[in-house]
Amino acid sequence: MKRILLVLVVLAAAAIAAIHLSGSNLIQVGSMAMNFFRSADNPAGTIVLETRQAVTTSKEAVVVDTLNGNWPSYNRTLTSDRFSPLDSINVQNAPQLKVLCTYDAKVHEPFEGGPLVIDGALIGTTALDIFSIDAATCKENWRTNEKGALGMLPVNRGAAYLDGRLFRGSLDGNLRAYDFKTGKRLWETNIVDPKTGALVTSAPIAWNGLVFISAALGDYKGVRGRVFALAADTGAVVWETPTVPPAPEDVARGTVGAMPLDDMVKTWGNATDVPISGGGSWTSYTLDPVSGHLFVPVGNPSPDFAESVRPGPNLFTNTVLELDARTGAYIANYPTNTPDWHDWDVSNAPAVVTTRGGRQLVTFAPKDGHLYGYDRSTGQRLYRNPVTRIENADVKFSTTDTVHFCPGAVGGGEWNGVAFDPANNLLFTGQDEWCSSVRLEAESKVIATKDGASWMGQQSTGNPLNSMGS
Repeated sequence: MKRILLVLVVLAAAAIAAIHLSGSNLIQVGSMAMNFFRSADNPAGTIVLETRQAVTTSKEAVVVDTLNGNWPSYNRTLTSDRFSPLDSINVQNAPQLKVLCTYDAKVHEPFEGGPLVIDGALIGTTALDIFSIDAATCKENWRTNEKGALGMLPVNRGAAYLDGRLFRGSLDGNLRAYDFKTGKRLWETNIVDPKTGALVTSAPIAWNGLVFISAALGDYKGVRGRVFALAADTGAVVWETPTVPPAPEDVARGTVGAMPLDDMVKTWGNATDVPISGGGSWTSYTLDPVSGHLFVPVGNPSPDFAESVRPGPNLFTNTVLELDARTGAYIANYPTNTPDWHDWDVSNAPAVVTTRGGRQLVTFAPKDGHLYGYDRSTGQRLYRNPVTRIENADVKFSTTDTVHFCPGAVGGGEWNGVAFDPANNLLFTGQDEWCSSVRLEAESKVIATKDGASWMGQQSTGNPLNSMGS
C-alpha cells in the first residue's frame, strides 16, 4: 500500500512539474479536468442542419471586398459584421477542403485568439507571444516572446493591425505595438495595474491613428472597467473613460472622457465598505468610421451573483456603450438586463449594420441568450429574441437553495459576436447552451473578500470556475 501511495505522489508531482515547465496554468488544467468528468455521463447530443437558399431578388445586395482578402481586425471590419465576401470556397467545393499545413503554437494553454490575415501573413497571439506565419505554408516569419507570469487566466484574444503596426494587450497590464514585418516591439504603455487584479486580454481595434483597448476582469473585487485610446505611433494615452463610477484611488493616465457620472453613481447602492466593481471588457470593440463612434461591450457588475451588496441597475454594466472615438465622451448606451445577478456580460462586440431597408442598427448577442437589435437613430430597442435555452432567469439566488439557470456563466453568446450577411439581409449568432448552478455565500463573507481577489459571491471550494458548468 505504501508503494502505491508513493507512486501516486511521484506521478502527481511529475504532472505538476510538467504543467509548470510547459507554461500551462494548474488552475486552468484542473478546471478542464473537472468539466471533463462532469460531462462524462452526459447523453449523446443531436445535430440538426438547416439550409436556406440565397436570395436572388432584384434587391439582393452586391458585396464588394474593400479589404482585398485581408482580415485586419478581430471581427474583420471595424463595424464587426464578421462577414467575408470571398467566394472561392462554396457549397460545391467545400467537401474537398483538406489540411495543407499546421503550426504548433508551442504552449499548453487555452487558445482564444482571433487570427488576423494581412498580405498573406497570418498573425496570432498566445498569452505571452505574438507571431507571424505564411498563411499558405505555415512557415514562421517571426515570433516575439514577452516574459511574464501566466496567472490564473493565461489567455489573449488577439491583435489589431494599422499602418504597418500590430497591437496587442498583455497580462501585465500593458498595450504593446510591434513592427508587422519583423515583430520588433515598437513601444509599450502600461494602462492598468495587474496587482489590483486587472488584466488586458481583449483584442484591440485601431482607426485613424488611435488604438482602442479596455481593462478586463471585472469579476475581481475593486477592479473597475475603463476604456482607453492610445496614439498608434507613440503609445501615448490620448483619453480614458470609466465604464462605472471611479474610486478616488483610480489614477487617470490620460484625459478623462466626459461621462454622466452623477447619474452613474445614483445607480449603485453600495455600502461604504463595498467598492464599486465590474464593468470590464474582455473581447473586442466596434467602430463606425463614418460617424467616428466607438461601441464598447461592457461586462457584468461585481460581485457577479450577490446583487444585494450592490443594489441598483449599476450603470453602465451589461450594456453596449457608445463613445466619441476621438474624445471618449459619452454618446449613448444600449442596455441588456438590469439588474444582473447571473454574470450575463455583454461578452462580444456588437455589429453596426445597415439593413436592406436602410435602417441603421446596433445588434448583439450577449451571455443572457438573446439577440438584441437597437435603432441607432432613436435608441429604441426593436427586438430581444431568445436564441438558446432560457431557464429560471427570474429566480433569485439564496444562501439556502441552489438555483440551476440557463444560460450559465459561460453560456449564451461568448467571444464571437453576431455576423451580418448583407447579400441576404440575415443575422447569424452562435450560442453555448451551457447552464450553471449557484448557491450564494453569506453576505458577510462576500463583503469580507480581499481587494483584488475573485469576487463572484457564490459558495465554492475556492475556485469560481466550479459554478460555471453544471
